[in-house]
Amino acid sequence: MNAPRTLIVGAGGITNAWIPHLKTEGFDIVGIVDLRVEAAKAKAAEHGLACAISSNLAYALRREKPEVVVDLTIPDSHCKVTCAALRAGCHVIGEKPMAASMSQARKMVRVAEAAGRLYMVSQSRRYDARHCGIKAELASGRVGALTTVNCDFFLGCHFGGFRDEMDSPLILDMSIHHFDLARMMTGASPVAVYAKEFNPAGSWYKGDVSANCIFEMSDGIVFSYRGSWCAEGMHTSWHGDWRFIGQKGTLCYERDQTPRGEVVANNEGFNRTLSSFEVADLPCPGGQHGAIKELKAFLETGAKPQGECHDNIQSLAMVFGAIESSRKGKRVEIKV
Repeated sequence: MNAPRTLIVGAGGITNAWIPHLKTEGFDIVGIVDLRVEAAKAKAAEHGLACAISSNLAYALRREKPEVVVDLTIPDSHCKVTCAALRAGCHVIGEKPMAASMSQARKMVRVAEAAGRLYMVSQSRRYDARHCGIKAELASGRVGALTTVNCDFFLGCHFGGFRDEMDSPLILDMSIHHFDLARMMTGASPVAVYAKEFNPAGSWYKGDVSANCIFEMSDGIVFSYRGSWCAEGMHTSWHGDWRFIGQKGTLCYERDQTPRGEVVANNEGFNRTLSSFEVADLPCPGGQHGAIKELKAFLETGAKPQGECHDNIQSLAMVFGAIESSRKGKRVEIKV
């Protein structure tokens, strides 16, 4: 494969998680676009890139003729940037969340279909050896068909800045990671949700920074999510603390420790005799590197990557479904 001509849009700090891996995987970075030209120049210099610098995306697309666009802009800009790149004939990979609204996300999917180009979203927590191991273990059937999934996420986070002013900081800015992990590790799709967002007494946030959500998933699975960024003490992992209950046993993953489980060893007694097991990691390139490798594989073989827009929009729909349910005070069907 020839080195794909690649244009980066957005010169913020997140580029540091992308540029080294793009270079490692043989992508030819031909330009950086940012409204702040000096920021783009500084980022190019930081990574030793002799590439074009521009503040005008349309101009850069015409001049550099990239095959791939990497959208690292703020969420409110994702739709505009991605649609422009797709219409210019580029494949696009971008940061989460896919879009700032479901209407924008649906538009992006339609534009990708019309252009016949790939649009994929990087969900960095999918590319983790522990999470890949859990996915494989659950798929093996050792704990039996899944019935229940629980995730707890509790941290006391004093960010300062824009998150303190958001209406739904937890659900919009963080929970998509956990919702997407639930889909990734179980293979289930969202059906409906009942959610309650709230802002606990003593909170340093303006908006609803805590939430309880009950998701109905495909195959009859119920996924319960409890989370807060305003919980001091006894913190969970950033990945969340998980319990997967199947018809034959249970798997737990807590505080980033080795996932462990127990399954029924025989069918006698009030409490069945149990056999314990540990879940082995399944090595994979971590974070954005994993998404870049999947993009490279798509360019070489056409293999569908994780995060492809038709799939990733389901995770985004869980976010906006939960917010809608909380605001309406009722169960909401999740529609993509």
